[in-house]
Amino acid sequence: MNLNVSKTGLTATLWLCGTLLAFGQRIDLKDLSAFKNPGGSWSVVGNVFADLNGENVLKTTKGDGVLVNQSTAKKAGSDLYTVNEYGDVAVELDYLTSKGANSGIYLQGNYEIQIDDAWGLRKATSHNNGGIYQRWDDSKPEAEKGYGGIAPRQNASKAPGLWQHIKIIFQAPKFDAAGKKISNAKILSIDLNGVTIHENVELFGATRGAAGAEKATGALRLQGDHGSVAFKNISITPLTELPKVRQGNDADPIYIDAASNNMIRSFVDVVPGVRSVHAISVGGPERTAYSYDLDNGTLLQGWHGDFIDATPMWDGRGNGTSRALGSVTRFTAKPILAVSKLVTALDKWVADTAGTGFFTKGYILDSQERPAFKYFIYGNTVTDDVKVMENGQGLRRDVSVEKPANDLYFLLATAPDIEDLGGGLYLVGDKAYYLQLADGTAKPIIRDVDGKKQMIVAIGNKLSYTLLF
Repeated sequence: MNLNVSKTGLTATLWLCGTLLAFGQRIDLKDLSAFKNPGGSWSVVGNVFADLNGENVLKTTKGDGVLVNQSTAKKAGSDLYTVNEYGDVAVELDYLTSKGANSGIYLQGNYEIQIDDAWGLRKATSHNNGGIYQRWDDSKPEAEKGYGGIAPRQNASKAPGLWQHIKIIFQAPKFDAAGKKISNAKILSIDLNGVTIHENVELFGATRGAAGAEKATGALRLQGDHGSVAFKNISITPLTELPKVRQGNDADPIYIDAASNNMIRSFVDVVPGVRSVHAISVGGPERTAYSYDLDNGTLLQGWHGDFIDATPMWDGRGNGTSRALGSVTRFTAKPILAVSKLVTALDKWVADTAGTGFFTKGYILDSQERPAFKYFIYGNTVTDDVKVMENGQGLRRDVSVEKPANDLYFLLATAPDIEDLGGGLYLVGDKAYYLQLADGTAKPIIRDVDGKKQMIVAIGNKLSYTLLF
């Protein structure tokens, strides 16, 4: 097993001072009144679902709060423009794509941030989700001019039908009194699903397919002719001053990569104030990874992208924690026993190890140095085999017990909402991730516990399912 560690200098980091944002606008998605002459492909709905097996398919339900565009090859949609126009601006929103879809966010109608279904790609290009399309420097000779783009630092994309969050800080081009451009537009930063994928990117001209000439202010434009896509929580905030640059840091980052299968033991902070003190993180060449709590048999989180930031653990005295470097999907708010012994399926879940006889038996490695975890509980040995899927789209989990037992149940998920999509496929949380039960699995029970949904299932002798995110 390789432990590949790098320690490199930090790039300049943007930070927002307290008076930076003013007069923010949260678009009210009860109707389309915030947009100019919306085409027929756009509507406001209450909920939206993608079909993981069908290209460019979104299904909707009536209501408000979600902006959806239905565009097909036979009936292409149109682009959507806000009524208001903006210069320097912060744009923050959630979006989801249908399978195989393509769209874009255009600052001032002219500078495109790509949206597409890049689920599972090991390496994203400028044409993929989060990529920046731009024109090269106009100062170059005519023969060298053209269009290109900048790829995101890593692929932080999620699956079709899952909400993705993007935050863009944009500096508009500047013009003198005669209307001559005196400074180019810039993307100061883009965060996608909690990961910074761009910083300080100068835009030498408008994207091909721009709405018009460069100008000091312009509308936010959402592309609508390349596929079905949905948006919500759209916040557009003019900037009263630009972010300042903070140079350097007290410590160079210490990153661990996973070009081959790799593991690291550390503390893992699950949510603020909740820490797993016996955790292991596992990653590999698929550029998908996960963290596992050895004290409870709990799968804590999974992520796409780079592997581990070990700076908090190894710099100086350290505090023992490591952080995921990619776009994290959390599977639990706290480490809690994955297996419980219940007389009936309505009994209260046993949250800790008291009276269970639990003790960890470590893990065994397969021929590719991937772990399968083992522990003893209620007089039975459990093998919990978690593997990253070959296509990098999620995790496969096989849980087996040495002695089949009808009273042992497995905690599949706890979330504010769990939706049954049929065929053993469930959507967990606010479209946070999918859970797909293997054929032949016992019907799970979804019950109300402390204001949340809890999904449990009888193990029998073996339980198999996948987590797609």
